[in-house]
Amino acid sequence: MAYCPEQSQESRGSGYILILCSDGLTGLKEAVTAAFPKTEHQRCIVHMVRNTLKYVANKDMKDFAKDLRTIYTAPDEKTAVKRLEEVDKKWTPHYPSAMKRWHDNWDVITTIFKFSTNVRTAFYTTNAIESLNSSYRRLNRQRSVFPSSQALLKALYLATFEATKKWTMPIRNWGKVRGELSIMYPDRLPA
Repeated sequence: MAYCPEQSQESRGSGYILILCSDGLTGLKEAVTAAFPKTEHQRCIVHMVRNTLKYVANKDMKDFAKDLRTIYTAPDEKTAVKRLEEVDKKWTPHYPSAMKRWHDNWDVITTIFKFSTNVRTAFYTTNAIESLNSSYRRLNRQRSVFPSSQALLKALYLATFEATKKWTMPIRNWGKVRGELSIMYPDRLPA
């Protein structure tokens, strides 16, 4: 999610959201749109691929995944539509349900084609958030009862602090990404 706190618009301290990458949680898009109407919505490509491959036999997964990759790495939406049709034509006779999700969610997949490859890599997946949620679940499995709400908050804070120690890699080509986003959103992201 490309979140920009610099120009706070809400009294609770949240700014605006340029791009929201989500896994398709029911109601999330509507809730974010209500609070931040200018937000671009992007479906998590990793989730799309995983949810597609669950309909595919193990023997075909590698080839199917390779064909899916041609869709989401396409240089533009027109090429992506063409590749979607090719993949659909090739695999639907074998796996009729596999590509349904791509057609149903095409409106939130195509957001990615507005951006260059550098920018795409910054928000094509929700894996970082899922990793953080995993550390919270691990904490919950270790201690299912907390003596107070303050104890829970402290445990969550410490789990977050430990998780952030792993976040040592900056976003690849951040300067280029920020530059492109400031050109695309000049009124929302100052240069």
